[in-house]
Amino acid sequence: MTNNRPSPVGIMRLINGYWATGILAAAATHKVFTHLENGAHTATELAERAGIAERGAQTLLDGLVSVGLVELHEGRYRNTPEAATYLVEDTPVSLAPFARLKLTHTGALTDLAEVVRVGGPVKDVVVEVANNPHWEGIVTAIAAQSVPAATIAAEVLGLADAGEISILDVGGGSGIYSGIWLEANPAARATQLDWEPINEIARRLLAERGVGDRFTTLAGDFHTTDFGTAQYDIAVYSHIAHQEGPESNVEVFTRLRQALKPGGTLVVNDYVVDDDRGGPQFPLLFASEMLLKTRQGSTWRRSDYREWLVKAGFEDVSFHTAEPGTLVVAK
Repeated sequence: MTNNRPSPVGIMRLINGYWATGILAAAATHKVFTHLENGAHTATELAERAGIAERGAQTLLDGLVSVGLVELHEGRYRNTPEAATYLVEDTPVSLAPFARLKLTHTGALTDLAEVVRVGGPVKDVVVEVANNPHWEGIVTAIAAQSVPAATIAAEVLGLADAGEISILDVGGGSGIYSGIWLEANPAARATQLDWEPINEIARRLLAERGVGDRFTTLAGDFHTTDFGTAQYDIAVYSHIAHQEGPESNVEVFTRLRQALKPGGTLVVNDYVVDDDRGGPQFPLLFASEMLLKTRQGSTWRRSDYREWLVKAGFEDVSFHTAEPGTLVVAK
């Protein structure tokens, strides 16, 4: 008798998916990817370099091979291209600090079933407050996520040849967009609007980049702070729309349109889903985090962004791939 049942392996992998987060975070904590890149190619060598037990080193390597971040060739381990690019420490695009940060968030998933039932957070939302004592770790950990998108946006906008332009970065966090864009264009100037504890971090980071003399900050909440009128050539609104509801996004986009000079451009970076909500994979999954952590947020469709931006007074809206996100450029 033939067994036509599908394999349970895929389901089992998902049920145990939290192990991938744990293994990745533990490996990042002990700088495993950095040690591999620097020549520790066996469990014994890794244990010695990282100062961990050889049994622990072997277990981490087994797990990293399982999740596809490390390859094994004739008894020697090496990073995959993705791990070598994004998980080695102290590079502009390193996601290792973010991997460590996300492990601390996993406990919140135990609330998800109840959050789904009631349609929103069941605990107080405390992340989006000015006096969050964890901003230093959070802001620096997530900065690397925006490096590829900010670089792509600079190319799409032709910033290198744009001359003396003024930039407004709303909720700019680490100042990563301003930093990359000011490096691309030595004649540009940028202003970041964010809470003062975050602005302090951004000023320090941009001074380290050597562009701090062309970077200023405004302290405030973007929901209530005046953006000004016809002051900026470019505005950027990165990874904020997903935590806001439709009415809030239209309201902010409208004020940003007013803040731009005639012919100015707004750049939105976010996890955008297809109009039929059939993909892409990561933005669809990220919607659960917004349900868990925000009152009105979600991952919004391309058609939503187009509708909101047209309502706000923009006429030309285009979309550009910046995986795992999407750049929305409105003029």
